[in-house]
Amino acid sequence: MPIWLKAAGLLVLSNVFMTFAWYAHLKNLSEKPWWIAALVSWGIALFEYLLQVPANRIGYTGLSLAQLKILQEVITLAVFVPFAAIYMGQQIKLDFLWAGLCLMGAVYFVFRGTGQGI
Repeated sequence: MPIWLKAAGLLVLSNVFMTFAWYAHLKNLSEKPWWIAALVSWGIALFEYLLQVPANRIGYTGLSLAQLKILQEVITLAVFVPFAAIYMGQQIKLDFLWAGLCLMGAVYFVFRGTGQGI
């Protein structure tokens, strides 16, 4: 399995936890004090870090730091949009598509000529 695919798989899982840690409290803990939401979010974020750190270590063996960052941003948007729509009940807007296309342009530029096969 290519390095970028191993890293991307772990980053997808990491981003699921990250997205819940950052935003789920807005729906589930809105009546609680902010510090309770922060503690719950930190607990969820632990699992994010347990996946994100190995993902970046694996990815860095074959990808540049810039490539890792752009990969992370694309994955973040790919995880966030379904989360926002399905879990948070937000309306999907055409602007999400345009933002995604801009990120795909960033992927193209950061990976072109590297032979990474993305």
